[in-house]
Parts: sequence; C-alpha cells; structure tokens
Amino acid sequence: MTSPRTILKANLIKPRKALGQNFLSDQNVAKSIVAHAGIRPDDTVLEIGAGLGALTILAAQAAARVIAVEKDHQIVQLLKNEILLNGLDNVTVLDQDILKLDIAALKETDRHGILVLGNLPYNISSQVVVQLIHARATVRRAILMFQKELAARLTASPGSKTFGRLSVMLQYCAKPQRLLEVQANQFYPRPKVDSEVLSIQFKSQPDQQARDEGFLFAVIKAAFQHRRKTIRNSLASSQLRFDSATLEQVLNETKVDPGRRAETLTVSEFVALSNRLYQEKS
Repeated sequence: MTSPRTILKANLIKPRKALGQNFLSDQNVAKSIVAHAGIRPDDTVLEIGAGLGALTILAAQAAARVIAVEKDHQIVQLLKNEILLNGLDNVTVLDQDILKLDIAALKETDRHGILVLGNLPYNISSQVVVQLIHARATVRRAILMFQKELAARLTASPGSKTFGRLSVMLQYCAKPQRLLEVQANQFYPRPKVDSEVLSIQFKSQPDQQARDEGFLFAVIKAAFQHRRKTIRNSLASSQLRFDSATLEQVLNETKVDPGRRAETLTVSEFVALSNRLYQEKS
C-alpha cells in the first residue's frame, strides 16, 4: 500500500477539507476492517468514500464485486490507477456523491443483501446512516468508520447524554457494535479527533414493529428537538400538532411519565408511543 501522502504529492493534489478528506494510511487497520467485514466470495460490496483504495483493493480481493463510490474527480483517476496496478477487474468506480446514489436500486446486484464498507467523510456521516436505514432492505450489514463522538452516539444506551435521535432510529432496525478504535495519526492528513469502526447489522424485522415508520421517525425527531424539555412539552411544541390533553392521555396509556426527557425512553417505548399517537392521527 503506497502512502496517501506519497500518491497525492506525486500528483500535486491537496486533500480537500470541504469534502472531509482524511485518507487511511495504516495498512494493518485496513486489513483489520476488511477482516471484521467477513466478506464472502459471492458478496457485492458497496464502498462509500473509496479514496485512494486502502479498503477497495483488499475488499476486491475477497468479494465477487466492489462498487466504489468517490465524489472527488481528481481522486477517482488515482483510484482507478491503483485498481489497475493491482490487476483487479471486479471493481466498478462511481464518480458521484453517495447521498445521490439510489442504494435500493442495487438490490438486483446481490439478492442476499449487499455489504457496505466505508471510511466516511465526517461531514456526511449522519446523513449516510439515515440513508442506509431507509435502504436497509438492500443492505445486509455495514462496517463503517465514524468520528469517535458519533460512534458513541450511535451505540449509546437510553439514559445517557449521548443517546439521541440517530441512536433510536438506528437501534430500532439494527444492532450497532463497536469493533476497533483508529487513532488520528493513522490518517493523512491527520484529523483533529480519533475514529471508531462500527459494525451495523440490520435486523430482518424490528423487535417491535412501527405501524408507520415515517411517523415513528417524525415522533423521534420531535422528541429530541428540545432535549431539555420534557417529552410532553417537546411533542406539544412540535409540528406533529397534538394538543396537550391528547398527549397527556397517550403518554399515560403507554406508561411513559410525561415529565421524562426523550433520552430516557427506550426504543420500544418510542415505538409504543408512536403507534398510539398514530391511532389518534388516523
């Protein structure tokens, strides 16, 4: 693995802060991530933010096919060069923004569910998580690197200060698990914070099914919009348009103390609350 610093300097390219570019420069970390992914010979791998190919090359050596998405046009050509140098013919490079990719359309590529890999640009990490949640019928599992603070939020438990909207949305339909920490000095350029790799295993069915998933996510968003407010006051001041009396009744029926804050509710309590509010809405 040629160091990112060497490749970029040889091509007179500077990492772009606007794209959150921090290239993994430690081959042992790359090998560990791919090993944790457990890639099967018949797998299709979708790689988000392929960069200079630190994960791409290793994934392609193990999988049937890799779809590598990279937004930076200059980096795309360097990535293609690295793929050719390694004699690989099972990599498709997409020169585009991952947030504009229709992941669900890839379902025909791999009917048992694609595997997602990625060293995510910090500035779009949250959006990618939401994108994968909505595309989970196509995605079997994701092994992703996040800024350590976001990784803590995604894996947080109810009652902690880091438990929030993304925690509930993800844990409703997936099991996030911490795999390994990656130090800032293992990237070029060096980011200001350390990173953490998570495994996100999507469930075939949520443990408790929402009657309307879109409405559930709207309730979760409303509940966390004002973290210091009680759950009753947060929902009452939201765009859900429920009056205080209805909220009080529904909260009591679902055995949720109206004086609690959103971060203390479990995922199952959010689903039960959402399902009951959906009845009132219908």
